[in-house]
Amino acid sequence: MAFKEYGDYDAVGLAELVRKKEVSATELLYEAIARTTKVDPQINAIVVKHYDYAERQIERGLPDGPFTGVPFLLKDLDLLEGTRTTSGATVLQDFVADHTGTLAQRFLDAGVTIFGKSSSPEFGLMPTTESRLFGPTRNPWNLEHSSGGSSGGAGAAVAARIVPVAHASDGGGSIRIPASASGVFGLKPTRARNPLGPDRGEGWGGFACGHVVSISVRDSAVMLDAIHGPESSSPYVAPPPERPFSQEVGRDPGKLRVSFTDKSPYGDAIDPEIAAAVREIASLLAGLGHHVEERAPALAADPAAVMATIVGGNTALTVRLIEQRLGREMTQNDLEILTLAHSRNAKRTSATDYVAAQLAAFQISRSLASFFESCDVFLCPTLCAPPLRIGELNTMSNDLSHIAPILRRYMPGTSMFNMSGQPAMSVPLAWNKAGLPLGMMFSAKYGDEASLFRLAGQLEQVQPWKNRTPPICA
Repeated sequence: MAFKEYGDYDAVGLAELVRKKEVSATELLYEAIARTTKVDPQINAIVVKHYDYAERQIERGLPDGPFTGVPFLLKDLDLLEGTRTTSGATVLQDFVADHTGTLAQRFLDAGVTIFGKSSSPEFGLMPTTESRLFGPTRNPWNLEHSSGGSSGGAGAAVAARIVPVAHASDGGGSIRIPASASGVFGLKPTRARNPLGPDRGEGWGGFACGHVVSISVRDSAVMLDAIHGPESSSPYVAPPPERPFSQEVGRDPGKLRVSFTDKSPYGDAIDPEIAAAVREIASLLAGLGHHVEERAPALAADPAAVMATIVGGNTALTVRLIEQRLGREMTQNDLEILTLAHSRNAKRTSATDYVAAQLAAFQISRSLASFFESCDVFLCPTLCAPPLRIGELNTMSNDLSHIAPILRRYMPGTSMFNMSGQPAMSVPLAWNKAGLPLGMMFSAKYGDEASLFRLAGQLEQVQPWKNRTPPICA
């Protein structure tokens, strides 16, 4: 059984067909599996396959939700009871979750059938998805390039039309980076919009959040309606939306005050095709009636230095918990060299250093808040260089000195919005001459996903991307 028109629909459209009984959840699942069998050997996006789990969901009866019957992938960092969850780490390759995370349960309640897990770099630490355990996830637009990270498997699977929407998470850009590199839509919600429990109240000092990447804007909005809101243990909550996010898509965005830059936050030169694309989109926005001016925030501290301390400390805790569980010290046979280096460096960092990094993150947040007092939306490139080539970042190198300069060149502008907690999205509005996607990043004030969804819906109409598919889909 299959449904060959599957790729013509977004997730909301597929669910509507199921609701009307024009296609069954089983047919959609088997079509997704067939596409996985055909395409995934080329891109390596789905690293844990549990088709039986999805089949049992259907047999038991799916809940009546906005995505009932839609095939779905959970990122291989989140827990789904009874299924393998490796976090991309060799030491966890046989770990089976004994409970389900809050966000995963909300996906289930929305009606999706979870038939596998998408690839992630080890513990989600890199903007490319090339774990030692599973190998590289390749970009559907050019297999020599990365699909991004850390939600690289999700981005590649959606771009390749295996699924129309997939779980993704973002602690320093990990929704927006693969959305840009893979040519799909990805919105990082406001801090605390979506839950992170039950095992933790926040991730990476409040930087991390979970949502999805998708083909359509409305899939992202409808999913956010389905999964947002605090749980009983949430340490803080996001401002409630004025209306359902789904009602913002298609709503007139009005005349937005848009600031933009085609430069790196560090003032470094960026790829000229990307800079040109930013200016073209700025001109497009002006033509749509928005007030557009070239202006960028001046940051009060270095985001890279903040990330090194906060992420390092959290990684060290993860390593320590694994060591306590297994009763032995981790070695290079267990974890990648980069992970061990993060943990080792963090042990040299004091509690005072960690609090100082938190204060620097607040200073960055404060400078961004001041900047947004005179604009509604800020446009800049999601990535300042085209998608990385496979192997450019080597987490098993004995010399890791190559990594920081590449990160500074590649993704200098994403993590600041994790620190401020503001919503930000990557929209697939440009491709370079080599055929690789170049995402444009738009950010808004804290709590204002509504403006982003309205603007994204407008851009989706005037410069659509859904029917632009990578070569492997031919």
